[in-house]
Amino acid sequence: MKKRIFSLILAVYLTASLLAVPAGAAGTAPFSDVTDSEMAADVECLRLLGVLDGYADGSFRPNATLTRAQFCKMAVYAMNASAELGKYRAVTVFPDVKPGHWASSYINLASKGKGIILGFADGQFHPEATVTAGQAVTILMRLLDYKDEDVGAVWPDGYLAQAAVIGLTDGLSLSGGAALNRGQAARLFVNLLRCEKKDETAYAASIAASIVEHTMLVSSSASAGDGTDTGMQVGNGSTYRMANKTSGGLLNGRMGTLLLNKDGKVMTFVPDAVGSTRMTVVAKAEQKRLTDTQGVTYAMESDTAIYYNGEESTWEQVYSWLTAGTSVTLYLGASGGVEYVFAGGMAADQAIVVYEKGSTAGFDALTGGVTKYKILKNGAAASAGDLRPYDVATWSAATNTLRVCDVRLTGIYEDCYPNPDAPTKLTLMGHEFSVLPSAHGMLKDLKLGSSITLLLTEDNQVAGAVQAVSGSPQGNAVGIVRSGSVELLCGLKVSGTVSGGTAQLEGQLVKVASAKKGQLSLTALTGGVSGNLDVANRKVGSRELAENAVIFQRGTNGLEAVSLSQLSSAVISENQVRYARANWAGKVDIVVLGDRSAITEYIYGRIGAYSEDVEEWVPDPGHEDEPPIDGTNGHYEKKDGRNFISVENNGGSYGPYRSNYPVKTGDYVKATLNSDRSRLTGAEKLTKVAGVPNSAWVGESTVNTGGRSYTVSANVACYNASTKTWITLQQAHAFAARCDLFVDDSGIVRAVEVKQ
Repeated sequence: MKKRIFSLILAVYLTASLLAVPAGAAGTAPFSDVTDSEMAADVECLRLLGVLDGYADGSFRPNATLTRAQFCKMAVYAMNASAELGKYRAVTVFPDVKPGHWASSYINLASKGKGIILGFADGQFHPEATVTAGQAVTILMRLLDYKDEDVGAVWPDGYLAQAAVIGLTDGLSLSGGAALNRGQAARLFVNLLRCEKKDETAYAASIAASIVEHTMLVSSSASAGDGTDTGMQVGNGSTYRMANKTSGGLLNGRMGTLLLNKDGKVMTFVPDAVGSTRMTVVAKAEQKRLTDTQGVTYAMESDTAIYYNGEESTWEQVYSWLTAGTSVTLYLGASGGVEYVFAGGMAADQAIVVYEKGSTAGFDALTGGVTKYKILKNGAAASAGDLRPYDVATWSAATNTLRVCDVRLTGIYEDCYPNPDAPTKLTLMGHEFSVLPSAHGMLKDLKLGSSITLLLTEDNQVAGAVQAVSGSPQGNAVGIVRSGSVELLCGLKVSGTVSGGTAQLEGQLVKVASAKKGQLSLTALTGGVSGNLDVANRKVGSRELAENAVIFQRGTNGLEAVSLSQLSSAVISENQVRYARANWAGKVDIVVLGDRSAITEYIYGRIGAYSEDVEEWVPDPGHEDEPPIDGTNGHYEKKDGRNFISVENNGGSYGPYRSNYPVKTGDYVKATLNSDRSRLTGAEKLTKVAGVPNSAWVGESTVNTGGRSYTVSANVACYNASTKTWITLQQAHAFAARCDLFVDDSGIVRAVEVKQ
C-alpha cells in the first residue's frame, strides 16, 4: 500500500467561481454530483489531505478539465514541498509566468526546484492551457523518480506504458493527448499514494512521517483523546486524531493505510485497491472453513483477523460464536483468499427509520448523495419497493450498499445511560444495546419499566423505539435456546428467567419476548409454510427459498445449521419440515428439519492421499485385549482393500478416511460423510467432460458443450494440475484455454481441472 500526501485547495486564485473551502469547513459527505462510490472514496481521501475541494454550490464537477497551473499546484502538494514555496515567489522561470501570477511559486518550484515539469518549445509554460493525460502521467511518474531513459519509446507513450505496469493508471483508460478531468485526476493521485517508487520503496513513506498499512477503518467519529469525537479508529482499537479535516464516515469499512504526520495525526486514509469484498450470510462456521447459505465454502486460517462485537480478534477465537444467519462481509485478497472478516455488518454511525412502504426519505443524506447503490434487506437483494414501515436502513460505503434490517425486539425497558432523554446505552432482556442519535427523539417519551419495541440496525444498534401497544410494531426476533439463554439469529444473546425453565426448549428455535423485567417469554416455533423441501429447485411447497435461507437440522446438540448442498435427498418430505418461515418478500428464509439421521453430508473434491496396502495389527490368540508390545503379542498384516483416502477441495482437506470404494489418487468424487464427518459412507466418481474450451462458458454459472448445458456449482472446486494447487475459477480461466469438467448425476459441475 502506498500513500501520498498533498494539501491543495483548488480554488483560491484559480477562478472566481472555484472557491476553496477552509480546512474543517468542507462537507464530510461526498459532493452533490459524485454518485459513484469509488470516485466518492477517491475524492474523500484527497479532500482530507486538502488536495481537492469542491465548488461553492457543493458540487465537485468530476468532468471539468484542469489547467496546467492547477495540476502543477496539486503536484507540489503531492511532493509535500509547500514549505519551499517561499524561495520561488520572486523568480521568473517562464516569461508567461511572472511573479504576480497566482501559480508562479508552484510552477517555479515544480520545474526549477524539482524538475518534474517542463515548458514548451517556445520557452513558455502556458499555465492556462488544459493539462493532457500524457502530461499529467509524466509529472506523476517523475514524482516516482522515473526519467525519460527509464521508459523509452516516444513521449508520452513510454510513460503511459510504464505507468500501467506499476499501477498508476489503474481504473483509467487514458489517451495521451486527451484533456484530463477532475475525476480522472482524483484517481491518478490516489493511485500515486498506493504506488512504489522506481527503487521499490513506498511512495507514501517518502511523504508521511509514518504509515499504518492494511488496517480496517471502523469509525471516523471515535473519541480522539483531545476532547473531540472525530478520531479515526481502526480494527485493533487504536484511535488517531485528525491533522486537518474530519471525515463523515465515507471511508468506514474499508481496508487501507493511514498516513500520519510527525505528531502522529491522520493526514488521510487511503483505501486498498486490491482484492474485493463479498457480503454473505453464515450457514456454518468451523475451525478451518466458513460455509454460507448458498453452500459456498471459504477456507479460513486460525489467525485471520475478524471484527466482532466491536473488537478485532482472530478467526480461531471467534468462529464458534458465529451463529447461522449472521451477516458477514469478507475481504478477499488478490488470490481470492479471505484476509479479513467483518461480522454482523459494518458498525453504523447513522440510521434512517422507514415510516412508509417503499419510502426512501432521508436516504440521500445517509449516503451523502451516492445514488448508484444496491439495497440488501436482511442480507438479501431488495428494491425500494420492498421497504416497509419501521425497517431500519444504514449505509455501507465500503460495499456501496444500503443495508436494511427489519429485526425488532419487544421487552421491558430496564435501564439506560446516561439519561432517558439522550441515552447512549439501554438495557432490555438483560442485554445492553448501543443507541444511535437517531433514536433519541423516539426514546425521550418512553418510560423506564414500560414495554417497548426496539428497531435494530443490522449490527444490533438501536435506531428507534416505540411503545409496545396494540397496533404498534411488535418484536419478531427468533433464536435458539442454549444453556438457559437464547442466541438470537441476529447475533445477540438475551437472558432471563423462564416460567417452567428452559430444559424442555433446549436446542429449539423460539420466538422471544418479555413482559416483565428479568423474565423471558419463549414460544417454540412449528408449522409456518407447508410443503416438501425441494432441494434441487430451492422451494418449500410452492414458495421459493430466499437466497440467504438458513437451514437447521436437529442433531444431538439441538439445532445445527447446514447448507442445501449437504442434504442427501433431492426432496425432503413435508413431515420432516418442522418449521418454515416466509420473509418480507414471501420467500422462505428459515427452515427447521427433523432428526439429523435424515441428512448426509456431501463433499465434492479430488482424492488425495491413497494407500493401497494398510498394515493392520493382528493380536495373537489370548492377547486380543492387549495393546501391541514390540511384536511379542501379535503381528502386523497387510490388508488389501482397506485403503485410506482424503478428499481435497478449495475449502481444505477432509480425512483421511478408511475406504473400500474403487477410487484412487486424482479421481474427482462425490464423497458422502456421516453427520460428524468421522466416517466415509460413500465415494462416487464424477463424470469427466474433457477439453472444454473457455469459449463454451456463459459467464461463471453455465457451460454449453457437446450439445448439453451444464450448471456450475457456486463453490466449484478448481485445481491446477501443473502447479498442484487449488485456485479460483477466474484463475483457472486465465491459466489455460481449455479445462476438464467433473459433473455429478444431476448435470452440475462440481470440479474444474486445468493444466499446461
